[in-house]
Amino acid sequence: MNIVVNEELKAYIDPLSADEHEALERSILAEGCRDALVLWGDLLVDGHNRHGICVKHGLPFETVQATHFQNMDDVHLWMIDQHLGRRSVSDFQRGVLALRKREIVAARRAKAAEHAPAPSDAAPAEPAADDQAMATREALARVARLSSTQVKQIETIQQKATPEVVAAVKAGDISINAAAAVAQLPAEEQVAAAAAGKDELKQAAKRVREAKKKPRDENAAQADGAEENVDVAALQQRVATLEQENGMLRQQIKALQEMLQEKA
Repeated sequence: MNIVVNEELKAYIDPLSADEHEALERSILAEGCRDALVLWGDLLVDGHNRHGICVKHGLPFETVQATHFQNMDDVHLWMIDQHLGRRSVSDFQRGVLALRKREIVAARRAKAAEHAPAPSDAAPAEPAADDQAMATREALARVARLSSTQVKQIETIQQKATPEVVAAVKAGDISINAAAAVAQLPAEEQVAAAAAGKDELKQAAKRVREAKKKPRDENAAQADGAEENVDVAALQQRVATLEQENGMLRQQIKALQEMLQEKA
């Protein structure tokens, strides 16, 4: 059987850790390859690790054809959905996969719009299920089983983090929250923090959060001071008004007293 292994497709999903690969190898050696490899024609779509282990040890395996794929986007979407449902996939990996799915769906939607017929008076078509699932960050979070905040943080990591920080969050040395904070630093500072180890990464994240918090505290203090100044000015104005009213009352009393004396 001629099975084609596409290295780019193999690397599309993060590889197993050394411990995970070793555990899978022990399982296959003890029980054989229980799950069939998924092929699209000759192309291996799912089961790269199992295929490699079986070839290494000369073990038999079964295959099954995926006949519903039309193009490589279909393959990628299928792979993403398969891994999103697996418990062994980390929160960060699920977020990355969901964002990849959104990109594919968005590109398909844009391409479909380019080739769509001219608009008519007919009612617009309902968006596809995948379009609805990717429509908002909240919907995307549900697909990935994350919070919308986590999805936003993963977007930040993908856009701004250096490879060293990404590797640290993948390895579990730093949380998604902390990695998103470190990603706000200049690239050279990110690299230096990652090289110093996970403790320094955590400290770097703490410094970023404190630096963001300080301006907010200062702004709040300035607002409080301005409010106090306004209150003092208002009180001073009120005192001046009362003093003026008292002066007028004294003059009126003096005038009444003089009138009474004249009548007496």
